[in-house]
Amino acid sequence: MLSTLEVATVVIVGLMVGVEFSVAFVMNRVIDALPEDSAQQAHAHGGRMLGAVMPVWYIGSLVLVAVWAVAGRHGTGLLVTAAALLVLSVIMSLLLLVPINNRNKTWTPENRPADWREQLDRWARYHYGRLALITAAFTLLAVARG
Repeated sequence: MLSTLEVATVVIVGLMVGVEFSVAFVMNRVIDALPEDSAQQAHAHGGRMLGAVMPVWYIGSLVLVAVWAVAGRHGTGLLVTAAALLVLSVIMSLLLLVPINNRNKTWTPENRPADWREQLDRWARYHYGRLALITAAFTLLAVARG
């Protein structure tokens, strides 16, 4: 049972890292290459879609790591560190990324602010930091699974 929990946790966190990596290095670049109105609308749609899914994924990942740490017999230090990184990514999301996303997902070409691109660039910079945190957490989980 513990082995299944470990594998499921590594896979779920790994998939989350993959999605966030794709957002940072593929989707945002594809969207930003679109004409201005289309790019803004695509960012807003992505913000609504992923904004609904990712909180569950982040918190669910953290819960899985916590259960693994409590149930596990080895690698507890790695698991606690991974959990701390995931907690930090959630805090970072709530304080830095979510406020920008909440604004972005309501914008249309008619009501977007003049600095909408600057706000999305700031979101992207914060996202790179969050991606580094969750990638480090994933790496620690993979090592703990060993």
